[in-house]
Amino acid sequence: MSGLGKGVVTSSVLKMLDFYGYDAYPIKFDGYLNHDCGTMNPYRHGEVFVLDDKSEVDMDFGIYERFLNKSLGGDLSITGGKLFGAVINRERKGGYLGEDVQIIPHLTNQAIENVEVVAKRRKPDVIVIEVGGTVGDIENSYFIEAMRQLALKHDTVFLNLTYIPKMDVVGEQKTKPAQLGFRLLLQSGIRPNYVVCRSSSQLEAKTKEKLALFSNLSTDRIIDDSDSKSIYLMPLHFMKQGLDKLIIKDLKLERKSIDRKKVEQWEHKVGRIVKPSNSVGIAVVGKYTRLRDAYASVTEAIVHAGAHTDYKVNIKWVEATDLEKKNGMKQLEDVNGIIVPGGFGKRGTEGMINAIRYARENNIPYLGLCLGMQLMVVEYARNVCGLENANSAEFNSKSKYRVIDLMENQKGVKQKGGTMRLGSWRCKLRKGTLAFDAYKSAQIEERHRHRYEFNNKFRNTLEKCGLVISGTTKDGNLVEFVEWKGGFGVATQAHPELKSRLENPSPIFVSFVDNAIEKSKG
Repeated sequence: MSGLGKGVVTSSVLKMLDFYGYDAYPIKFDGYLNHDCGTMNPYRHGEVFVLDDKSEVDMDFGIYERFLNKSLGGDLSITGGKLFGAVINRERKGGYLGEDVQIIPHLTNQAIENVEVVAKRRKPDVIVIEVGGTVGDIENSYFIEAMRQLALKHDTVFLNLTYIPKMDVVGEQKTKPAQLGFRLLLQSGIRPNYVVCRSSSQLEAKTKEKLALFSNLSTDRIIDDSDSKSIYLMPLHFMKQGLDKLIIKDLKLERKSIDRKKVEQWEHKVGRIVKPSNSVGIAVVGKYTRLRDAYASVTEAIVHAGAHTDYKVNIKWVEATDLEKKNGMKQLEDVNGIIVPGGFGKRGTEGMINAIRYARENNIPYLGLCLGMQLMVVEYARNVCGLENANSAEFNSKSKYRVIDLMENQKGVKQKGGTMRLGSWRCKLRKGTLAFDAYKSAQIEERHRHRYEFNNKFRNTLEKCGLVISGTTKDGNLVEFVEWKGGFGVATQAHPELKSRLENPSPIFVSFVDNAIEKSKG
């Protein structure tokens, strides 16, 4: 079922294989007919995740990268839109030799071909395929059929993630939804090798026995996936139940010994999330706070930085529009750090600017990400440089002081998907700045997703007023990092949260959390 956490289960399987030294890669099937996630509203779909190669993909890729601690490519994201597009293009070129093109076999063959191309190119030991959506839906039915056919050609095992509700009025775990879902899979020609049970409380013995009976599986193949204090505990939780050994045996993989040192390092990091030594409070001021998935990578980057410093970071979600109301700023009085993340559109931007000014004037550590950098420049231009009504051209194209403007190469762009400044870009940092101190390097790479940039026409004016340009593109043309003096106030046009991992946290997030901790100590 959609929303149960297939991304976490997929990532946990990948991590377990990684502990043994197997080279494993994920593939994600998404049934929607969009070519990719780039044009999707974060309120509807959650965060758009961006890869180094400029691909805009499902947020599950963020989970994969954070667990595997390696960068992935857009070839691993297969959408219904990409499949239908490939089939239609091939038909138009006569690639089907006059056949009447159908879902089966042409579309399903295309799905299998995409998987096999990945296997041939990357040569992994294992590919872990996540089929998005819900069993029984039209949207992913052709993907499920393609996987049935794939299993006829390659060593394949199936894992069914299902939901086990527990109704308070009854007081017992109910297995009927899982039984019906399992039956639907059997009707599709797929017999799962394992059933992973998502539930609010630990799976009871009688529930396991009942599911084993109805699924023709032994009880050791009914796996508990109950609520946990951290998603990063899940690989360890599954290993305690023997799922790692079952998968390795069923796939007939070459036997390898588990890397105990790697597991212990993971356990140590996760232990700092579950049982930190102390805590600190920060505010995330955004415009999509009612759907936390819109800021999934920001949340995880904060968690990673907290684990690194052995602090639990308590996030206070602040809706930006609330800071435009009377007494709205009181929400920021009890925090020791403020983050303004990315976003598009005018709504809430004045509230974000209010938050940035509050951070600067009260010496509260501030971190701006993409839009958060642009609005930091706007706030500084207005309230320090005296450029009245300074703004971004995105929000007020008639402003006399458009300190943020549309990139030159974006002015003729009409198509929305895949046309922004995307992917990994190299950045040059100035020594003696907050950014340089955080990264401890003069050359870094971070990922981008935006159309608007710092307007160089105002660069000298802002620098004369004290704004520090601490990072630029390699040629020095585009501004990447800005800072204010006299406290921790730093912002980047990039999205450093996209490259943060538990084992390799984002340096700028770690530096921000360190400063928030110092602020909390007075």
